[in-house]
Amino acid sequence: MTTMIHVENLVKDFGDLRVLHNLSFDVEQGEVLGFLGPNGAGKTTTMRIITCFFPPSSGIVEIGGFNSVKKSHEIRRIIGYLPEGVPLYKELSVELALRFFAQSKGYYGKNAEKAIEEALSECQLLDVRKRSIGHLSKGYRQRVGLAQAIIGDPKILILDEPTVGLDPQQIVEIRELIKKMKGRRTVILSTHILPEVQMTCSKVLIINRGHIAAAGTPENLTTSHVHQKNKFSLSFRGTTAPKMLNALKELPFVSSATQVDDSHCTFVSTVDTPGNDIAQMLIKNHWQLVELKGLSPTLEDVFLEVISGENHDNLSSSVADSPEKVADEASSSEEKKEESE
Repeated sequence: MTTMIHVENLVKDFGDLRVLHNLSFDVEQGEVLGFLGPNGAGKTTTMRIITCFFPPSSGIVEIGGFNSVKKSHEIRRIIGYLPEGVPLYKELSVELALRFFAQSKGYYGKNAEKAIEEALSECQLLDVRKRSIGHLSKGYRQRVGLAQAIIGDPKILILDEPTVGLDPQQIVEIRELIKKMKGRRTVILSTHILPEVQMTCSKVLIINRGHIAAAGTPENLTTSHVHQKNKFSLSFRGTTAPKMLNALKELPFVSSATQVDDSHCTFVSTVDTPGNDIAQMLIKNHWQLVELKGLSPTLEDVFLEVISGENHDNLSSSVADSPEKVADEASSSEEKKEESE
């Protein structure tokens, strides 16, 4: 299999501040990589280096076989980038904006029109192609941003929070679109919606404070990195639900409990096996067991585990005020300004 993105010992410094510490990873042709990490971890900086927006301080970054420092123009021809808070010209129509983006990528005449039509169709924008971007909802603006990224059918796609601000139906649509790209395009997807990564990505990379904290397939990560106790969900009937919930609160092995109806509750247990403790509880209270099932660990469990050793609320001021943080805050501020207009 061909390696499309090769990162080796990547370091990025902003003055005296080191944001990335010797990152090394590969993304193979057709893979969808879920790129995860808490705010300020270095995700956006890494993606900006891959897209040749920033140069690395040291290390090797090769995209499609091209060195990011020596062959940045060649890389830009094969890569599509959707930044968080994508800049769009609100006074232009969707079609005119995409024509501008197509021409900026070197597409003119029939080639440009073909690229625009394909992007409009793939991102489901045909019905708003003549509308001004300034009159579109945030969800449609995000689709326009995705459309500009895929103009010219790039081999590699870098997506920074592509579903931010979208409604549930639009999130599903973007998720399905990304799934269809698997095998056809190499994709790096950065998002805070962890179930989205688990359903979409073939590989996951978690970074924390500029270091790689975990990497692997979603299946491997959820089976090998989670060391918490097994979880079981139990559903039962008995006396009135409020009394049952009060009784559950006193039990150390109950992590959460929910009322279903007046006499029906469910709870999640964190004991290693649903054995004597739970049986004694049911017998003592004369409760009837309706259902018992094991709960598999999720990617969210893995994420929380690998970053649990860090106190992210107490990051040093140098990290909080890093250039990446400042750039992200500027993008967020501009986005909020557009929403209020």
